[in-house]
Amino acid sequence: MHAGFTDLEVTAMSAALQAARRGHRGANPLVGAAILTRDSQIVVGHHAGAGSPHAEADVITTAIDLGVDLTASSLFVTLEPCNHVGRTGPCAQAIIDAGIPDVVFALPDSNHAAAGGAATLTEAGVRVRSGLGYEESSALNSRWRGAVAAERPFVTAKIAQSLDGMVAAADGTSQWITSTASREHAHQFRSRVDGILVGTGTVLADDPRLNARGPSGEPLESQPVPIVLGLTSLPPESFLALNPDTVHLRTRNITAALGELRSRGLRHILVEGGPSVLGAFFAAGAVDEVFCYQAPLLVGSGLSSMSGLNTSTLSDAVSLVPDETAEPAMYQLGPDVLLHFIVGEAGAGAGAGAGADHYTI
Repeated sequence: MHAGFTDLEVTAMSAALQAARRGHRGANPLVGAAILTRDSQIVVGHHAGAGSPHAEADVITTAIDLGVDLTASSLFVTLEPCNHVGRTGPCAQAIIDAGIPDVVFALPDSNHAAAGGAATLTEAGVRVRSGLGYEESSALNSRWRGAVAAERPFVTAKIAQSLDGMVAAADGTSQWITSTASREHAHQFRSRVDGILVGTGTVLADDPRLNARGPSGEPLESQPVPIVLGLTSLPPESFLALNPDTVHLRTRNITAALGELRSRGLRHILVEGGPSVLGAFFAAGAVDEVFCYQAPLLVGSGLSSMSGLNTSTLSDAVSLVPDETAEPAMYQLGPDVLLHFIVGEAGAGAGAGAGADHYTI
């Protein structure tokens, strides 16, 4: 029972929450919207990711295409409508322009740059209510809200490993542990992030490009910023040293590095570093999402995908929760299996960022 809301309104917010899960995690929160029409029909929309229409604009466009009378409808949205101009216009103004008289949102926007939409709507004479679906929306975007509160980018960690958790064999060979299908998926994901981060050790060992490429090696339209973390200078002939877009953060402090990246306007970072860098990000509590490409190989003695996490007891382990959003929690890519997780609420140990915000190469 939701005090102050009808069963039909509860159903509409539930539809908005379900629509929110169709979006990609990253620089923006997962947001869904639903319009409840005069004749009790429900139209839904969602925010697909950075640069795409926000959920409110998406559902308004759909409703207009369906001939819905928006002046006699209610809008339900899982997050307070934004009040700022980013890559798209302010949603609060779009709602006002559409003539929607009644808005219900689940959760206030914790991003100060975007907040204030409720006040703008109220000043324009729109009836505004909140709180319906609060807990569900809060849980859905808990990691995004944590990143905003910490003033750092949302961080996705990529792991490509054998079934026994190795990223390289004992002799150092690592190309390729995972399949072509996994690598193609990883490059598509690269094109959705603002930057890709590795440590100087990876640069020295692999001379990576850190760009997003199609199946034939062609560059994809959207390219991430290449980022290198560490004190060691890059070899002058390396690809990243020759790339003028490369950001070299000469630090081993994870918190400082993420603060610098956010100050540069980067809101979603993919960490593809080696075991030391990955372990340091997890130890600092700075990983929000995980994509693990698991190959059907048993390497035995080799290089583990993670080092430096330094958990001494099971209760300190980092909790990963299977994530059924735009990407299923588990599906097959060629012979490999892709596992998609959101990082759970950390306890008192390494996953809580217990002072372990440095790494060593």
